[in-house]
Amino acid sequence: MLLPFVVPGLVLAAHLAVRAARTSTLADGLLGLLLLLNVLPVAQWMLGFAGWYDSHDAYSTFMFYMPWQPWLAWGPVFYLYFRSLTNQEFSLRRHWWHLLPWLLYVAAHLGAALHDVLWQQGIQGMKLPYHFGTKGVAVAALESLDLIPSVLGYVSMLGYGIATLRRYRRYRRYLDDHFSDTTRLRFLGLRDLLLAALLALVVWVGFETLDAAIGPLGYTDSWYAYLANGVLIYYLSIVGIQANYAATVPLRFEDEAGAVTDAQPTPVQEALLFEKAENVSPESASAPPKIRREVAAQPAESFATEITFEARPAALAPELLPWRDKLLHLMEVEQPWLEPELTLAELAHRLRTNTSLLSHVINTGCGQNFNDFVNRYRVAEAERKLQDARFGHYSLVGIALECGFNSKSTFNRVFKKLTGRTPGEVARPKS
Repeated sequence: MLLPFVVPGLVLAAHLAVRAARTSTLADGLLGLLLLLNVLPVAQWMLGFAGWYDSHDAYSTFMFYMPWQPWLAWGPVFYLYFRSLTNQEFSLRRHWWHLLPWLLYVAAHLGAALHDVLWQQGIQGMKLPYHFGTKGVAVAALESLDLIPSVLGYVSMLGYGIATLRRYRRYRRYLDDHFSDTTRLRFLGLRDLLLAALLALVVWVGFETLDAAIGPLGYTDSWYAYLANGVLIYYLSIVGIQANYAATVPLRFEDEAGAVTDAQPTPVQEALLFEKAENVSPESASAPPKIRREVAAQPAESFATEITFEARPAALAPELLPWRDKLLHLMEVEQPWLEPELTLAELAHRLRTNTSLLSHVINTGCGQNFNDFVNRYRVAEAERKLQDARFGHYSLVGIALECGFNSKSTFNRVFKKLTGRTPGEVARPKS
């Protein structure tokens, strides 16, 4: 009954493992491991239901010595998978220790198999003492301690789940500070998947509690707990593959101590930046920008929307004011905000500075994150076009694409956020 969950999970896990080895993509490898971890308990139920525990042969021995429990690994692997998705430079070299409890659990079962099956049964010729000669003393001792890895696994999954959700919130702030279009990179499906996994954990713990309170549950009684894992296999397959393909944009999210994502300029950096800013001409660094796009051979628009900023923000160092003016001049003249995939790194490259300093200028000098800063120009241009009769024949999607948005949904969400109304609520003249 659970075979439709096991076979696709194993096939996709193998495919991801091969692709990870071929392309050196850590996220693919960790996603494949996550799928395998979800397959393990479902496969245990399925094979047990098929009679492997009661066959009293090598199949029974396999069932006893296989490390079926995934809980010590699920939380850490999901946490590491999320980090590998959001930072293409992430490596397991300094973070493998997260998997140490699960590796010890696997090593204990491997050691039991070597002692019981290889040494006692294979080399010494002794018959295994338990379950009709299919289970040895070492694995029996491990079974008596099963409650310990189970409880530790549940606690680990809960702890890593909370840690991942917290990191996800910080990741969303990182996106707003570095990307003008964050829709594909938000990985909302992964957040929902994690919440679903925590819900499945509650279901699993509930069945474990019933098993301990009223006696061993039969295969039919415990089927629903394993079904929850089966559903997670499909959910993880769909959401994970989508996330892996969406993460084509270089991401460098790392919010640990010493990371550069939230770095602030030092006095030395500000001095160097001011030295560059001195080259800005007074004409290009004086007035706040206004969007005044004019169509060639046509009269100037009468609906131009002005974007103004505080002339001398107190929070910004005086040495950085010319640099802010240079940024605003670039936004007005070159209009990079018309590029849907504009990033902080690309804008910093045009200004010949680094992302940390530019982010500081935008956050402190303009009072916004990068995402809102860029979208403010796009929304202002959209408002102008929506009120211009020459664009009356444009659909809302057409207006959105003309103003640098990637999709109608993003356009509606951002427009509503910055203006308090939807684009459809703007009165449009007839063309």
